[in-house]
Amino acid sequence: MPEPLCSQKSPYQIKLINGKYFWCACGESKAQPFCDGSHKVKREFTPLPFELPEAKTVWLCACKRTSNPPFCDGTHKKL
Repeated sequence: MPEPLCSQKSPYQIKLINGKYFWCACGESKAQPFCDGSHKVKREFTPLPFELPEAKTVWLCACKRTSNPPFCDGTHKKL
């Protein structure tokens, strides 16, 4: 099974408003950490939809190896 591209070895800290988002799972997006459709080249990956009920600061995984997608779980420290 192919590995996603690690876009960076630290999470993206982002303040988001409430709403629906699509996290890039392939690592190819130029709009990291969000999907821009680049996964269509590597069909093994699909974006992960997630929703926030309220505005808050989140840490989204950039290494694409978290066990709690789309949120960072510290896996990047082991790479």
